[in-house]
Order: sequence, then structure tokens, then C-alpha cells
Amino acid sequence: MPTLFQIAEIELYERPVVLRLPFRFGVVTLTQCPQAFVRARIELTDGSSAWGAAAELMAPKWFDKNLALSNEDNFNQLREVLRLAREAYLIKGKPATAFDHFAHHHDPHRLHCEQRAYNPLLASYGPALLDRAVLDALCRSRQVSFYAAMQANLPGIGSTRREFEGIDFDRFLSALTPASSIQARHTVGLLDAISAADLTERVNDGLPETFEDVVSVYGHRYFKLKVCGNIAADLARLSSVAAVLERLTEPFFISLDGNEQYADAQGVAELLAGMRATPSLARLLDAILFIEQPIARKLALDVDLRHVALGKPVIIDESDGELDTFVQARARGYAGVSSKTCKGIYKSILNAARCAAWNAEEPAAAYFMSAEDLTTQAGLSVQQDLALVNLLGISHVERNGHHYVNGMAALSNAEQQSFLHAHPDLYESSHGAVRLKIRGGKIELGSLDCHGFASAVLPDFAPMASLS
Repeated sequence: MPTLFQIAEIELYERPVVLRLPFRFGVVTLTQCPQAFVRARIELTDGSSAWGAAAELMAPKWFDKNLALSNEDNFNQLREVLRLAREAYLIKGKPATAFDHFAHHHDPHRLHCEQRAYNPLLASYGPALLDRAVLDALCRSRQVSFYAAMQANLPGIGSTRREFEGIDFDRFLSALTPASSIQARHTVGLLDAISAADLTERVNDGLPETFEDVVSVYGHRYFKLKVCGNIAADLARLSSVAAVLERLTEPFFISLDGNEQYADAQGVAELLAGMRATPSLARLLDAILFIEQPIARKLALDVDLRHVALGKPVIIDESDGELDTFVQARARGYAGVSSKTCKGIYKSILNAARCAAWNAEEPAAAYFMSAEDLTTQAGLSVQQDLALVNLLGISHVERNGHHYVNGMAALSNAEQQSFLHAHPDLYESSHGAVRLKIRGGKIELGSLDCHGFASAVLPDFAPMASLS
């Protein structure tokens, strides 16, 4: 039975994140970035109340790739979007379900963002964090796990919004069965060293610094390879990656991430043709599961992929701004869409339900969701993202935050130890810090089945800077 409540307080914080290795994706090279935190208190109709929280990196040049804007401009956009969402969600009204709080505020918040020329993807960042913090508070108030809450549809997901009409969410959610572990898909950024010969200087922190190191230490079998849109450069880099993967005796699996670097589908076709013409890339080509957002978002949905013989399914990521974008993309020949907590948990659940409904009409499964990363950090961010994609039955997830950032090294020892003790299957203490534990390419998830939204403990908000 959905629970009704009002949102009483929302606090916004941030703290800096410094990367141990530069991460280049698309048009940006990331070396440092703030992480946003939301803390929300709800008041239930029985007079009780509870706090919940969420966290997400404020990644530049992803939500808005306008080159005229600096990274600091992008950070300020995300701060403003969070403030606008906070303002909307604190408007007093009748007690409502968690989903109805999202549904009622979605359009007014989007309109306020449009008035500031913020695109829909950017606008969704604020509600995405608030919805998770509110859901965390709801789970804690009822002393249930995120998995149990969703399987019982405690948030009350339904037809309050037109995009959610026609789907029996009670039935869909009750059938979901989370797994005990998930495969980590390792990201190879455009600046990443493939072998020791590519290193100009070493970090020397004991952690993997090259792609060869990563494969050896973590045992990954799933990989996400960034491509830049220059066919010759992409083929050369893919050949270097393939030389490492050819040493694996077990099967491996690949996704190619275009990060909007291609102007049209023909460029993607040329890349794949180049791979087919390169014998040393045959195994890598066969291992490609899908291609992620190769075409710029302004053009992506103008292209009908059904008229281009790519031979590999293509998904949208940055183009996924509206709640019904995946429906539009499907009509243009796209087979999938990404799940990212920064785009909103309700959008991910809606798209997963769509895939299930559409596949039921097909002779074989044709539509799917992928699980992608926005450099989620150890703690609330990575735990809530892992729980969401695990709930949806996705068997592998891009994980890159643990590679580009030195785990929880920047946090107090007390905060590090609290997460380690609460989630000993998920984290380990090594090289001077608590960090994500990956063994044989897998992440164990058992401890996420706890009261609250996938975290038995909360971060230390006292030393954080107020974002309000």
C-alpha cells in the first residue's frame, strides 16, 4: 500500500572530488569535480518523520555540452537546478506518495528550467537526486529495503503522469528479482594508457594505472570503450585495446561509447566497416553488445537507424531528456536506452517496463536497458545506482568512479570505516583507503538489501559545504 507524506525539509551540500587519473569523455577532460548531496526529511500522516539522502557527481560537459561554457559554468547550472527542484518540492500541498511528489512537480520544475534555457537532461538532475533522497527517507520510515519497497510499489508508481499510463506497475515491480552480484563493465577513457609504454608519468599509488593493469587486477570481462569520431584514430586505439584483450582465454564483451562525437549514422557505419576490414579487430567486433549515443543529441532522433546497416544495436544516452524520449527513439530504430540515477529512478523504471512490454510483442527480445556510469563515487552514489540497475535485472554495469578516483581517500577515517563495516561485501580497505571491491570482474551486492535506499549508513554531512 503506497504511503502518503509531505516533504518537510531539504538540505543541499557538496564536497570536492579530485581524480587520481584524468578522465576524458567526449569534449571534456575531467580532473576534479564537486559531488552534490541531498538530505530530505519527510513527515508522514501518522506524525512520524524520517531523513533520507542521495549523492551524485556534478559532471561538466555531459548535461550541457555548450563549449562556450566553462566547467564552473556547468557546475553552477547543476547547483541552480538543484535549488529550483528544492523550491518546487517544498511547496506545501496535500500528503502524497513518493511518485506523486515527482509527478506533480515535474512540469513546473521543467518550465522553470526552460525559462533559464536549461535543457531537459540538465533539468532532470535536480529531481533525480531529490526523488532518491525522499525514497530513502520513505524506506527508512517503514524499515524496509529499497528492493522490498519497489517490489511492493511503496512509492505508488502509476498513471498520475500520462507517460506511465497503460502499464501495470504493481505487476511489473512485483516480478523483479535482484541478483546477489553484478558484472562491472570497465571504462577505457580516451586518455587512458593501454600499456606501460603509454605512461608519461606514474601516479604510484599502488592502484592500476593502465588498461593492462586493470584487466589483470580486477579480472573484468565487460568493457566500455570510448571512441572520438575520428575513424583512423579510433581504429588505432581499438587495435591497441584488442591486443590486450586477445590474451584473454575467456569470452569478453564490449560496448562502444560515441559520446555524441559522430555527426551522423554514416560515420558510425564507417567505423564498423573499418573494424570489419581489420583482421586483428575481428574478435573485438564480435564482442560488441551495443553502441551508445554515437550521434549528437540535436541530430540523433532525426536519423532513422532502420535505414542504416550497422549490424549492432544502438542506444540513446545524452538524447534521453524527456520521459517519452525512448518511445521516440524506438520509432527511429534505436534498440535501447541507458539507466543512470542522474536522469531519475522513475524514468529508469518506466523504460524497463516499456522494454518488457515491447519485448512481449516480439518473437525475440529486441529492446533493452544498459547500465551506465556518471563517475559514481563510493558511498551513497554508487550504492543507489547499483541497487537500481540490479532491481531492473541488468547483469552488467559500467563502473568507472573507482578507477579514476582513489576510493574514499578524501573522507574521514570514521566515515570510511562506517561504510566498510556496513557493507563489507561491497568495499575493501587497501592502499590506504576504503574502496569498491571487484573480484573476478564482479561486485557483490548482498549488503545493499538493507533498510533504506541501499545504504545502512549515511555520510558525514557536518564537514560538507552548503549548496543552498
